[in-house]
Amino acid sequence: MEKNDKPAPQLNGLVETALFVEDLSRAAAFYEQVLGLNKVKASDTGCVFRVGNQRYLLIVSRKAAHAPNKTASGDVLPPCALPHHDGRGPGHIAFGVSKESLDSWRARLTKDHVDLLSEITWESGARSLYFRDPDGYMIELATPGIWEPR
Repeated sequence: MEKNDKPAPQLNGLVETALFVEDLSRAAAFYEQVLGLNKVKASDTGCVFRVGNQRYLLIVSRKAAHAPNKTASGDVLPPCALPHHDGRGPGHIAFGVSKESLDSWRARLTKDHVDLLSEITWESGARSLYFRDPDGYMIELATPGIWEPR
């Protein structure tokens, strides 16, 4: 790749990320009931959850991830997954939470029988809780300052 002399236009943040799942209804229930995400769209191939202002988590059936998808207007989206990629493996996603809510999150996860894998206090003072979703993805709840001190 050649070096470009012009600076890249600024990105405004991450809009969406997608996870491939075995059992769509089981995964949707976890993200809706345990993490309290608001489902904004659902179909037999996947569903979309609002995570924040213009931020979305897509849960996609592993099978559907290999097929093109049509939009409501008839446009065709390419498959999410490459033919040789099954979307399995040690994926990771982190959600931001307030420092004040960490104890409430720990209690909620315990109440919902979610095994906490680890709790980390970073050198910046930020803290993280780690656990897995029903498909084995490692989920992190991170307080502000994890990458850059606040």
